[in-house]
Amino acid sequence: MIREGSVEVLVLLDSTVLIDVLRGRPAGERLIGLERAGDVPCTTAINVEEIVRGALPRETETVRRLFAGLDVLPIGRAEGWHAGEWRAHFAARGVTLSQSDALIASAAYLAGARLATGNPRDFPMTELTVEHWPVGA
Repeated sequence: MIREGSVEVLVLLDSTVLIDVLRGRPAGERLIGLERAGDVPCTTAINVEEIVRGALPRETETVRRLFAGLDVLPIGRAEGWHAGEWRAHFAARGVTLSQSDALIASAAYLAGARLATGNPRDFPMTELTVEHWPVGA
């Protein structure tokens, strides 16, 4: 992606980070820092579902505003294929990846995005750039 002569860097925000943003914790400040640096925060439909599912009715409007400001990366055939290959690869080594984490990781990887998460151990794929954003503080 190119914007005004510079390369945009996508940063996919995992659900752990999105929850911290919604709760006004330090991840929110990091999100503002991303935008100031010219990086583009994004997420996936899986993360949207996870957040909406856990939101309280009084939080609905805040959640809507958060997602209105984020790009949502596609999860299609290529992402599904890549996620399936990763799950098979790790399963052969005795490591179970969740379907949702593998799809989220695949969306980030195929879009060239970094993945920001509070749970980096859920994303052991060496091809993927994972940033640990400590959450809950």
